[in-house]
Amino acid sequence: MSALLKELRFSIPWGHLAAKSWGPSEGQRVLCLHGWLDNANTFDRLIPLLPKDYHYVALDFSGHGMSSHIPQGMRYQHLDYVTDIHRVVTALGWKTFSILAHSMGGVAGGLFASTFPDSVRQLILLDSYGFFPIDSDSILNHLKKAITHYSRLEGATTTKVYTQEGALQRLLEANQSLTPDTAKILLQRGTKSVPGGVTFTRDIRVTVNNAAPLSIAHCLEIMKNIKADVHIIMANSGLADQMQVLYPDMAQALLQGYKERLNERCRLSVVDGNHFVHLNEPEKVSGIITDILLERTHIHSQL
Repeated sequence: MSALLKELRFSIPWGHLAAKSWGPSEGQRVLCLHGWLDNANTFDRLIPLLPKDYHYVALDFSGHGMSSHIPQGMRYQHLDYVTDIHRVVTALGWKTFSILAHSMGGVAGGLFASTFPDSVRQLILLDSYGFFPIDSDSILNHLKKAITHYSRLEGATTTKVYTQEGALQRLLEANQSLTPDTAKILLQRGTKSVPGGVTFTRDIRVTVNNAAPLSIAHCLEIMKNIKADVHIIMANSGLADQMQVLYPDMAQALLQGYKERLNERCRLSVVDGNHFVHLNEPEKVSGIITDILLERTHIHSQL
């Protein structure tokens, strides 16, 4: 399938959104959405293990990978990533498609599937619950932190230059779920050469936590609008493990919400691995995803 890989560019008012595609353009369509601070290369080891007659497009969200940074003075927010999705599928002329999404990409995918329910056939979430609520008592504090963080970054023009090894070590320090080999895959798209070494391509402003300020009640209400079949693939040492420590009630509420609102159309699978199991050990999830795409979902555990 690697021979069929193509780089894509979609014009937007301040530049472009970048993406890469695999498989025949006439195949069934799957939009692949990466996680926070990552890029489209997060799917490089997984896509070749999936059905080869499908058409996969992996997007770099604004400010990530090879996509343009938003204008100075603007803020990145999860809702803007939903707009990125809409821009790309509109440019591609896609009316219906499936979404395969990791982590933050799953949040954008869940919001898109709720907002444009007739467009999404299947929502496949990789170590993501499709929503990331904020405790209602913490929403104002969340907004305050985001605004003040942006203020500190406002007008920043200097970009740190690393050696290639230095960039690798920086990424591994920041993300201990990656291995040296898989970190290098992300860095292929996540760095660029400059005099004296390399810099990260992502906009420093995407490091601000700008989750949509939605409470669990908001998320459960929005979730009602999803028409897609939802398939959640969690890693036992990934987000689920973290949520049990930090937000135990939130994870259970979301899973219960899917069960009540989607019933037979939502299923959960759990695999051994960490938050990047789809990149580190793609064979652990590729069979499940293949069965989902081919609608052999009866083998999976229902919520």
